[in-house]
Amino acid sequence: MQSLILILQIFIVISLGYFIAPHLSFQIKQLVFKILPYFSYILLISVAFELTQALNHIENPVAILPPALLIAFTTSIGAFFICLFTYKLIDRQSVQGKISLRLFLNALKNIAKAFLALAIGVAIGLLIKNFDVHIPFNSWYLLLIFIFLIGIELAFTQFDRSWLSWKILLVPVAAIIGSCLASIFNYFILSDHYKLNEVLALAQGYGWYSMSGIVFTELHSAKLGGIALLTDLFREIFAILLMYCLGWRFPRSAISSAGATSMDVTLAMVKQSCGTHYVPHAMMSGLILSLLAPLLISLFLNLKF
Repeated sequence: MQSLILILQIFIVISLGYFIAPHLSFQIKQLVFKILPYFSYILLISVAFELTQALNHIENPVAILPPALLIAFTTSIGAFFICLFTYKLIDRQSVQGKISLRLFLNALKNIAKAFLALAIGVAIGLLIKNFDVHIPFNSWYLLLIFIFLIGIELAFTQFDRSWLSWKILLVPVAAIIGSCLASIFNYFILSDHYKLNEVLALAQGYGWYSMSGIVFTELHSAKLGGIALLTDLFREIFAILLMYCLGWRFPRSAISSAGATSMDVTLAMVKQSCGTHYVPHAMMSGLILSLLAPLLISLFLNLKF
């Protein structure tokens, strides 16, 4: 139910922006277009800050960091390459974006800015920790503002009907298959401490840490809830890095690796790195994975193997 409410909020806000846009004055439209490019860096700072805050409040974070990092990295890479190989087989024309020295240098510049934003977020988190101050922070409302602005921009963007093709479904399907295959690989490394169904379940958060941490804690244990939280936080960060590094070249694969976050947090990076044309792809993939994530987590946790 919680996942449906959050998804509903996203679509209400983006629809609101879309339908309000034609009635805005020229000055406000220009202001929106100027603000949007900087929003991705604000979101990056908030993600890094939340990660630092999460580590501060998790009991014995050092013990759960290795499995969280392993699962986050392998599932992100798995989703990326499964999507890449799938599109190479069935739709080679859509696999690659344009390539040029200008785009490559621009990607490097964006990566540098992304790392700077992440560093700022971590620094703020550590600074607050040193002063022993707890600041309740929820980036959800920041996301809703960004998505509202995206809705305004979409109202002035021309799309063809190709994004409604069934082939778009391959993006979230690749994310699921890639994550499951990565989980089987991870199980051979983590089998001394975790069951196969637990490792598979941990791969089904798709970056939605605010959901997965709660679901795992409720359905299994606080320990697995902590691992799920960190796994999806790291998965979000890996997705951001893949988006900046390779999104301009392999947009759909980067969106697949972003999982559920392609509908919210990494939507800014999709727009910036892949182009506005791929925003609907990201929304569709993120929606499907957001709907399936809590269901798949529950399914795998209830399986006994």
